[in-house]
Amino acid sequence: MSLSPATPFFMNFARKPSRNHSAHDWMEYLRESNGLGGILAKTEDLAKLKTKLHKALESLDLGHLSPKIEAGWRSGAQNELFLLVSSASIGTRLQQILPSLINELSNIGLSCKAIKIKVKPASPDWEVKPRQNPGNIRPKGLNEVAKQSWQDLLEKLPPDSDLREAVERLLQNKSK
Repeated sequence: MSLSPATPFFMNFARKPSRNHSAHDWMEYLRESNGLGGILAKTEDLAKLKTKLHKALESLDLGHLSPKIEAGWRSGAQNELFLLVSSASIGTRLQQILPSLINELSNIGLSCKAIKIKVKPASPDWEVKPRQNPGNIRPKGLNEVAKQSWQDLLEKLPPDSDLREAVERLLQNKSK
């Protein structure tokens, strides 16, 4: 196909998508996406669960514990709530009010038959400290076996060798 100056030639280019996406547009994209939609739905469900749990704790005068509790449904059972708490004292306090908490959650519209409480394991402090034990201090010189090996090598080297001079310096500097 040849184009002459008299022949009009129009190209159909697709419109460029707008770069001014709002947050709502991205939320719709995430909902429609195969893998991300499920993750977003679970995240939204957990956020609603956290809000309802906070309301229930507030009505029991324990709202201050809400930031220290991670909530979720126990896998396999949709009506068994799982609470992960940051300390044993919070876990014990929640154990004491479990029946009231279950009733309060049902009043808010969240039905659960049971609540399991687990204490989150403490994260280890990975601080490396130098050893204070003087028995583990590395020797500063050569041990007897190493010194003897270097002496044997020195005897085998010619007197005018650069390697012989280096071994002599090593033995002088590393002697105890």
